[in-house]
Amino acid sequence: MSDGRARSNEAMRTSRRCGARTRSGGFCRAPAVHGKARCRMHGGAARSGAPWGNRNARKHGVFTQDRLAERRAIRDLLGETLALLNELEEGTRGPLPLDPEKAP
Repeated sequence: MSDGRARSNEAMRTSRRCGARTRSGGFCRAPAVHGKARCRMHGGAARSGAPWGNRNARKHGVFTQDRLAERRAIRDLLGETLALLNELEEGTRGPLPLDPEKAP
């Protein structure tokens, strides 16, 4: 197999490395794809990774900051409403249960 020529692995040793984190906390040691920051296994291959503008994040919007704030406001409003209903009903039949299935 060897034809007598000395092999040069200088290009491999000096090439830029992938910056992806491994599960053990270190960095991936594979060489990065030419013109990219990641190796072929971590997103350097053609047509890999998320699309420009991150259209995937807008697919359902469940975890956007606006939706999280809206759900937090609704939860606070429901808590205030339950407290008000408990104040109104306290003299009649006692406090309202938190679980609707336990309601009389």
